[in-house]
Amino acid sequence: MKVAIKDTNGVDKGEQEATFTPVDDDKGNQAVHEAVVAYNAAQRSGNACTKTVAEVAGTGAKPWRQKGTGRARVGYKRNPIWRGGGVAHGPKPRVYIKKLNKKVRDLAVRKAFTERVKDGQVIILDGLKFDKPTTKELAKTLNALGIDPRKPATTKFKSAVLVTGEVDNNIALSARNIERVRSTTSDTLTTYEILWPDVLVFTTAGYKKFEERLNN
Repeated sequence: MKVAIKDTNGVDKGEQEATFTPVDDDKGNQAVHEAVVAYNAAQRSGNACTKTVAEVAGTGAKPWRQKGTGRARVGYKRNPIWRGGGVAHGPKPRVYIKKLNKKVRDLAVRKAFTERVKDGQVIILDGLKFDKPTTKELAKTLNALGIDPRKPATTKFKSAVLVTGEVDNNIALSARNIERVRSTTSDTLTTYEILWPDVLVFTTAGYKKFEERLNN
């Protein structure tokens, strides 16, 4: 398998042979599914919350005496069957994170990346470097690669993930203002981020470091 290399003007600079071990066609599909489900679950935040008898406001005094009034016996106003009382067995904020075995997670990343390389949806971008954040220049570079979410009819790709070797604030700040373009590092690239965009764009250092991660 080979990965295309291009410069910031979109000019082809040849191809690079992939050195990581690809995943066979009949393996890794379940791992990818589990990884994507776990990623989406981790994005959820539990915000449903009700107050229990211990948390609701109200006195703990007995409203009336136990016997002799003709009314039903009751211990306190905060009980669940009274209006304004606590809720019995109500929802509380919860964590939706699903634990994923490291081997399954690594297999999912390799499987997803293998398929993107096979489909020609991975580009190594040579020379991507900014002295300061500049959305204009980054958008110009992406357009040269055929990436423009505003013109889906005339461009090849509508979304992209930029992958750098280390955290690059100039690239990250430039990318966050462009619709359907995200930036991350090769160490934190997830299965979901590999599958989400139309194309993966690596810097030279980012691709080298990501292959080292796959080989390890």
